[in-house]
Amino acid sequence: MMGKDIIALIQAKNQAPIFHLAYKFQAMLTLFSTKIFAEMGVNSNRSEDLSNNGGTATTPTEKASMEIHSVCLPPKKSTFQKLKHRLSDIFFPDDPLYRFKDQTWCKKLVLGLQCLFPILQWGSHYHLKLFRSDIISGLTIASLAIPQGISYAKLANLPPIVGLYSSFVPPLIYSVLGSSKHLAVGPVSIASLVMGTMLSETVSPAADPILYLKLAFTATFFSGLFQASLGLLRLGFVIDFLSKATLVGFMAGAAVIVSLQQLKGLLGIVHFTAKMQLIPVLTSVFHHRKEASALTLVLGNYCNRIQLPVASVDSKAYSAPLTSVILSTLLIFCIKSKAHGISIIGHLQQGLNPPSANMLYFNGQYLALAIKTGLVTGILSLTEGVAVGRTFASLKNYQVDGNKEMMAIGVMNMAGSCSSCYVTTGSFSRSAVNFNAGAQTAVSNIVLAMAVLVTLLFLMPLFYYTPNVILAAIIITAVIGLIDYEAAYKLWKTDKLDFLACTCSFFGVLFISVPLGLAIAVGVSVFKILLHVTRPNTVLLGNIPGTHIYQSLNRYKEASRVPSFLILAIESPIYFANSTYLQERMLRWIREEEESIKANHESSLKCVIIDMTAVTAIDTSGMDMVCEVKKMLDKRSLQLVLVNPVGSVMEKMHQSNILDSFGTNSLYLTVGEAVDDISASWKPQP
Repeated sequence: MMGKDIIALIQAKNQAPIFHLAYKFQAMLTLFSTKIFAEMGVNSNRSEDLSNNGGTATTPTEKASMEIHSVCLPPKKSTFQKLKHRLSDIFFPDDPLYRFKDQTWCKKLVLGLQCLFPILQWGSHYHLKLFRSDIISGLTIASLAIPQGISYAKLANLPPIVGLYSSFVPPLIYSVLGSSKHLAVGPVSIASLVMGTMLSETVSPAADPILYLKLAFTATFFSGLFQASLGLLRLGFVIDFLSKATLVGFMAGAAVIVSLQQLKGLLGIVHFTAKMQLIPVLTSVFHHRKEASALTLVLGNYCNRIQLPVASVDSKAYSAPLTSVILSTLLIFCIKSKAHGISIIGHLQQGLNPPSANMLYFNGQYLALAIKTGLVTGILSLTEGVAVGRTFASLKNYQVDGNKEMMAIGVMNMAGSCSSCYVTTGSFSRSAVNFNAGAQTAVSNIVLAMAVLVTLLFLMPLFYYTPNVILAAIIITAVIGLIDYEAAYKLWKTDKLDFLACTCSFFGVLFISVPLGLAIAVGVSVFKILLHVTRPNTVLLGNIPGTHIYQSLNRYKEASRVPSFLILAIESPIYFANSTYLQERMLRWIREEEESIKANHESSLKCVIIDMTAVTAIDTSGMDMVCEVKKMLDKRSLQLVLVNPVGSVMEKMHQSNILDSFGTNSLYLTVGEAVDDISASWKPQP
């Protein structure tokens, strides 16, 4: 507000004597503050400074000097305090003990039991209305889990009854220990495929079925031990190395291989290869095509048509697998005298899970195979289970504790290995059906287990005439949904390296083997991480006119270079692995800037500013690199300025005495303050 405006305001208010003195005093204060700020040259907090000549934005060097803030060291901590804080951030990012603060010992005991057994937390609020929803959803997923359990056991080259055993004990344990309300537990196609592939490469399930069964139970035990250990030690980040891109390619490749393997059942071929690669499977189909049964092919095609809606997880088609099992079993029973060419399941043992702790294989030449199979299937099943649980938790706005899930899945697999079960986890297809059927709590898993119990005790003879072709059709229907074309296309559009990992996983599984294809994809993902670490991004910054904002010149076209300054931003930690690259890249930026200045006859380069806002850490090699660049620039009469180093970086540089070689005007809080202060120091003094 200018002087004339203030006088006019006072004159206008003279008509109201009561407010005359107040307005006069306000006007005097406004005029006084305006003069003071004008003399000090302090701008307002607006992002633009408009001059009187048409509102043209001023350049940083034309702006009035701004207040300079010092860069402070973080609060001093002992080595033990730093280590404690760092380990707490790594292993306890969610602070699981916060609920125990300021509680009595009795309350702490209750909270501890609820932490170990989540069923105690929600069980006290359970009521009949919830049970009605859970019993409907439990019976619904049982109609899907029973035929799938038999089918997936065949996929793992195990007796069909083992698949039903694995749908009884694990769901009971998970309902007590798990934190997800919608996760439906049981055998899954991927883990079944991997276990069957890895074990059958060394031990034939047909030639030595007892040894094969022992190795399957032992692999399940080590899988559970590995999973529970990750949860107990809070090392869940290990499974993050299986990226989304890797899993998309792996599951698609596995789905193709599994589907092709089911041609044996769909066509009724007797002699079929045990290999899981694309070429051997297709070759086997071609060589034994004369063994195909027309009746089997027709029945399999009909069953596939019934079950196709399940591939899209249609909530109205959840009973299709059970329906197809019942219809096909009745059909074969009615025409059993004429159905000699159709293979059937045959006799299934009736009764509860027999104990299998005495079958665990802890010594011998195949122990390494069992451990390796357990680790691979453990990682895959854990990744799927945690991902599925978090997916449906996000839809209902509740949180799934990843470490509790790891312990729950691990314990149920260890217990399962002692009760004739093989690797189990949360299934996406069954969990989706569970969610759509209205499940409210983990009681739906208890209902599932009870339905399987009734089946084991009383209904096993009914599966005698169930044709194997229907099991093949169920498997194909289940795995076809694992081929996610949209996710692969999205990877191609957004990240080419992720797409490369996806394709490596896909073709590796198809043409090499399931474990090696997965290993190749993980290798590509690790290579991507190393590439980002060893070749970090560096950005050339410029000023957005009329502001103190500095952004990428390549990204913001309105940003402009500041004369005599080269402003660079490093967007990663500085480690031994990338320090040499960063040094070479910075020197290249400086050389290119000097060449550009010389070609355009601009002001000579005087100062290089390094924005370290994104440098979250630095090691001794990184600090040596900073010192080396400082010496090189000093020899060329160039000033090196560091901007906004984070607390840990600032502390290390202070302790190593690197900052002693920098002057008082070589460390700033923001790029804007650095440019303004250094530019002011270059102006000739009056």
